Amino acid sequence: MGKGICWSNTYGEVAMESWKLVMPPHLNHHGFLFGGILLQWVDELAYIIAVREFPGRRFVTVAMDDVVFRASVTQGAILRLEAVRQHLGTTSVRYAVCVFRDSIDSGEEALVFETSVTLVNVNEAGKKHPI
Repeated sequence: MGKGICWSNTYGEVAMESWKLVMPPHLNHHGFLFGGILLQWVDELAYIIAVREFPGRRFVTVAMDDVVFRASVTQGAILRLEAVRQHLGTTSVRYAVCVFRDSIDSGEEALVFETSVTLVNVNEAGKKHPI
């Protein structure tokens, strides 16, 4: 398993993991996982870690860096999503999110996707607000 952005975290104290089972509604007409579904899962994980780390804040996603799908995913695949904090600013926080496909037969993992997700804290009017 390669060392991606998930291992470059300098904070270390904030990490979250989630698992997904790829089912028929997640697939496109070619039988592969829709990229948009994976992006949704990545976005949800980043949001969940942010609101758990900073309760009571209103986070919205403002960026996902380098959206590159590295391997295909088919029905029945088990995906492990891992997030770690990369940066904390005044109004924003950035998490590295890596997605791995588990091989049920061998137990090996393969990197499917990695990105950095930036969320910004906003007030009730939708304006940036300090975390």
